[in-house]
Amino acid sequence: MAKLSKVQRHKRTAAILGEVYAILIYAVLYIPIVVMMVFSFNDQRYNYYWNGFTTQWYGKLFHNSALIGSLWYSLIIAVLATVISVVIGTLGALGLKKYEFHGKKLVNNMLYVPIIVPEIVLAVALLIIFMNLGLSLGMGSILIGHCTFCIPYAVVTIKGRISGDGDTLEEASMDLGANRIQTFFRVTLPSIMPGVMSAAFLSFTLSVDDVVMSNMLAGAKNSTLPVLILSMNKSGITPDVNALTTIMILVIVAGMLLSNGVKALVKRRSVV
Repeated sequence: MAKLSKVQRHKRTAAILGEVYAILIYAVLYIPIVVMMVFSFNDQRYNYYWNGFTTQWYGKLFHNSALIGSLWYSLIIAVLATVISVVIGTLGALGLKKYEFHGKKLVNNMLYVPIIVPEIVLAVALLIIFMNLGLSLGMGSILIGHCTFCIPYAVVTIKGRISGDGDTLEEASMDLGANRIQTFFRVTLPSIMPGVMSAAFLSFTLSVDDVVMSNMLAGAKNSTLPVLILSMNKSGITPDVNALTTIMILVIVAGMLLSNGVKALVKRRSVV
């Protein structure tokens, strides 16, 4: 076998180091998730150590009204925040791309303020506003808080998708007799749909995962799932929480596989 040259040895070493680095990164990301899923089958109440295999926590999960109630509460807020953020984000991104107006540069720069500013600052500011206006805390206040940081992400994501698009297709659509509304739904929206979907997934994830804003703006009666789990951490998180997160992860993975399967099927049919 011919000896490898110095350049080839360097490339091979770099490739091996890259693979090792990738394995370490994935291990750091996914080993805690695997441990959490394994401990959802642990036959011990507080998960301090492995005590045997059991599936009882999956049965007890659906009898835990506080946990299930907080899950639905979080999902309702996340869906509403996602819809509002995507609608406003789409209109805002299109307006910032297509129209020139005074203060456009200022608006573009101000979009990054809620992204850069620590979330605790926004939460305290909103809490002061609600208290001064005499508004009660609850789902409405949490929803407003979530939209406050989701909308800038949606605008930036969608604006990045349409930044390189021209107006040729829209002008052709209106030249052929379509009005602005028909052009928006039949031409503009389909062309920016990847950006809209990315903004929707990002907004939903940010809303479901939020702790600081939800904790500051929550009422006395209900709390979101992350806030409930945070409060449970003081006395010890029971394995039914692990069971719930395991089910959520499996649903997300199944949705991703189904989405990829549908995309592959559509692509195959389009080629045929």
